[in-house]
Amino acid sequence: MIYFLISLLFVLLMTSVPIFAAVSLSSFLAMLLFTETNPMIMVQRLFGGIDKFTLMSMPFFILAANAMDVGGLSTRILRWARALVGHISGGVAMTTHVASMFFGSLSGSAPATVIAIGKIMYPEMLRQGYSKHFASGLITSTGSVSLIIPPSLTLIIFATVTNTSVGALFLAGLSAGIVFGIFGLGYIWVYAKRNKMPRQTRATAKELWESTRKAGWALMVPIIILGGIYFGIFTATEAAGVSAIYAIFVGMFIYKEISLKKLYDLCLSSAITSAQVMILIAAASVFGWLLTVGQVPQALAQYLAEHFSVTWQFLLFLNVILLIVGMFMDGSSAIVILAPLLFPAAMSLGVDPVHLGIIMITNLAIGMYTPPFGLNIFVSNSITGMKLVESLPGITRFLAVSLLALIVITYFPAISTFLPKSIY
Repeated sequence: MIYFLISLLFVLLMTSVPIFAAVSLSSFLAMLLFTETNPMIMVQRLFGGIDKFTLMSMPFFILAANAMDVGGLSTRILRWARALVGHISGGVAMTTHVASMFFGSLSGSAPATVIAIGKIMYPEMLRQGYSKHFASGLITSTGSVSLIIPPSLTLIIFATVTNTSVGALFLAGLSAGIVFGIFGLGYIWVYAKRNKMPRQTRATAKELWESTRKAGWALMVPIIILGGIYFGIFTATEAAGVSAIYAIFVGMFIYKEISLKKLYDLCLSSAITSAQVMILIAAASVFGWLLTVGQVPQALAQYLAEHFSVTWQFLLFLNVILLIVGMFMDGSSAIVILAPLLFPAAMSLGVDPVHLGIIMITNLAIGMYTPPFGLNIFVSNSITGMKLVESLPGITRFLAVSLLALIVITYFPAISTFLPKSIY
């Protein structure tokens, strides 16, 4: 049954069948042909896969992200980031990077971050003398940190699949995302120094204050979410509801860029996105149940424990596998398929579940811009007008820097576990 299940899944995926359909169809046929289980069990498992408290936060975070996107967040964040770091070597590029980190933490979407920030900053970087390779590589890579920094939907999905605390993963993602971003900023600084890139005029204290004041309502969103969780004011699910209400209030009554028509549209868009994610999770829960019935996770855990008795070897193997998978599959899909398989093996080797989640998601974030199939590449090329071959030199440099960050995050687990252990 297991060979049929996995083979059919990959055949369907290779023939461009939608992922939720490929997962659910392969599971249904395997159950029908190789077991005597009543097919109604599949329906129960589909519902059971999404009948979880942690998933209640997902629609609210999606709604909050869309509200802040429609409400004119990107321009205010950019002005604030420019006033903050524009005067440093590589200031325009650093502005792009910092703004992408903040916008990514609010939107939770790497492609959305590439579009929102890239379409404004790519022409600006070219005007400042940056090469098109460097500029395209930057906007392609920097948005992927949104998978790591909370409120990340990928973190929520990992928590759901593995029964790990969402709050702990959010705190771990914050520190890991900052480390990931620092490596990018470091490369930008070195590039700017070597190529003598121009700096912008340092913002006066008044200009910095003014840009911070105007962006302050937007900057409060991650503070509300993480601060509320950190100080025990509310759970991650409650934080999602608070952030959605706050984002809509700011967009309608503070920034005044969300009309009733836009509110309806963004609610509809959020509902569609939520449904797409939920049906994927539901299908994956059936797939995971069949794998468990077939003793696959247990067998894989035993195999890996026998062949990778040292934790660092297992983590190296894990990184290689996930980097390859990330090139072909989006983060959410990869998590729902691979996490149930890899989680037992990691636990048997003593890997912290929160650390494992951050490692997996960091790999998949890098996969978003790994040639030749990384989704961010195609999104950024629509902005730059470059072909894949033209964009490769810039992307590979940022890819190398990101791999260094991945090594540090992988082999220094305290980066991911320090904040969660101080709270939970």
